[in-house]
Amino acid sequence: MTAIDDRMMGIFENLEVPEGVKAELIRGEIVMMAGPDMVHNLIVSAIQHQTPYARWRALQTQDLIISGEASEPQPDLVVFERGAAPEAGRLLSAAAVTVVVEVVSKTSVHRDYRIKREMYAQGGIPAYLIVDPLKGVCVLLTELTTDTASGTPVYWSERTTKFGDPIQVDLLDVILDTSEFQTYS
Repeated sequence: MTAIDDRMMGIFENLEVPEGVKAELIRGEIVMMAGPDMVHNLIVSAIQHQTPYARWRALQTQDLIISGEASEPQPDLVVFERGAAPEAGRLLSAAAVTVVVEVVSKTSVHRDYRIKREMYAQGGIPAYLIVDPLKGVCVLLTELTTDTASGTPVYWSERTTKFGDPIQVDLLDVILDTSEFQTYS
């Protein structure tokens, strides 16, 4: 990271965000957005409640730190194995995360499908689930590999499932029920 990245992280860590506003540091840029739609929140809640509690921690809006990135994204949901990370502090290392979930909004399409896909692969997160209430689909990205042309980590496997169909998430040993997922009005 550069001195500018360090200064931006310092500014971000001391940023006073108004209530109801979410803020993330994405590749050196502070991104602020209004609170999410109810559709968004119900999807995140449904996934969280289907995550087996005995083995996994599923946390909403947990700040991540990704090695080599001037970013502190705040995914909609992170899932990590109990005991894989300290249970205190503001930042969770991406290296401890097994699955990260983002629910797409009208203003986050590019970030969720492109930028965060690259960042989460860079962070070594084994699975990235994109839930898209605009299109009514879920996209599960898995099987990290190295892109031969760029030398960067990428997700090799991409499975798209429409809302209503189950999603097999092998890493969590769970089949997610998406029958209650709704699209935005």
